Amino acid sequence: MKAIVGICRILVGVLFIFSGFIKLNDPVGFSYKLQEYFSEPVLDIPALIPFALIIAILLVIFELVLGIMLLIGFARKFTSWSLLLMIIFFTFLTFYSAYFNKVTDCGCFGNAIPLTPWESFYKDIVLLILILVMFFNQKYIEPLFPQKYHKWAIFLSFMACFAFCYHVLMHLPMLDFRPYKIGNNIAEKMVVPEGAQEPVYEYQWKFNIDGEEKIITNQGAYPGVTGEFIGVETVQIEEGYVPPIHDFVIEGPEGDITTDILTTDKVLMFVMYNIRSTEMEGYQAIQDLAKEARTKNYRVIALTASGEDLQAKLQEKFDLDFDFYQADETALKTIVRANPGILVLRSGTVEQKKHWFDASDIKL
Repeated sequence: MKAIVGICRILVGVLFIFSGFIKLNDPVGFSYKLQEYFSEPVLDIPALIPFALIIAILLVIFELVLGIMLLIGFARKFTSWSLLLMIIFFTFLTFYSAYFNKVTDCGCFGNAIPLTPWESFYKDIVLLILILVMFFNQKYIEPLFPQKYHKWAIFLSFMACFAFCYHVLMHLPMLDFRPYKIGNNIAEKMVVPEGAQEPVYEYQWKFNIDGEEKIITNQGAYPGVTGEFIGVETVQIEEGYVPPIHDFVIEGPEGDITTDILTTDKVLMFVMYNIRSTEMEGYQAIQDLAKEARTKNYRVIALTASGEDLQAKLQEKFDLDFDFYQADETALKTIVRANPGILVLRSGTVEQKKHWFDASDIKL
């Protein structure tokens, strides 16, 4: 049993550290996922949405440090109870999400390892079993080194986590697992390859035959039956191939200009997904960068999901003289974890990506 507990301890501890670090690398992205869980269609607790980022930071730091506490054998009773309560909560959450099809990606490992809700639920079941083994055999969780050093190890772990979190919030995630990372060509990531899996649908045709309602199921052809047609329902039974980028569309007064932007040689793009919540202190640096870019023949644009009235107010407040275009808010949040954020594109390839705080580091 001591050996079994030791194996469980390593597996759970490493997984908690890995999962915590991946989310701590991108706390803003994890906060978006929490906002989705807090929304009305899922848990219906919208009062927590404004605090999603704070909750995300505290939750992932606790998760990561909890893994460290388990590995070094610190406060084994507190650690065991914390692990058990946390995994019970997340097992319920992933089951609820999967069973009612509320959230398509649990966010357990951020964008590094996307999991479906059912995959995440099965993962949590395995973790629950491993944690229960340790919970009922806590006496075998022995300290890894003298206990007088444990508090220092935990204190330093917390400080390192907060420092790392502060760095990625003031700059950008150190590891970028999203399809808009530096070096990727956006147009190429939007292409569906030839021969890719297509979605499979099932059609349920309803007829009134001799006064009785009957359902005929097939792959789409109108059934050759006699009777009164009532209706048809379409159910997707197998998902087709979805390209890494599938919601990137730029709309302006002239219509869809996505292709135009992605084929332009030099583009400086500012991303502000929501002008109401944008960080105003970044716009002086953005305006200075835009002026420099125009002297070097860059096409300078801004993408936002906010309406024209907010765009006009922002342009007037900071004397911004570049064009604003509309794009999907979720897509903009995925592109860059800053509001505003900055990208440099070369014929659709992401060459540079920065937080507004690092606008002076952009090389044109």
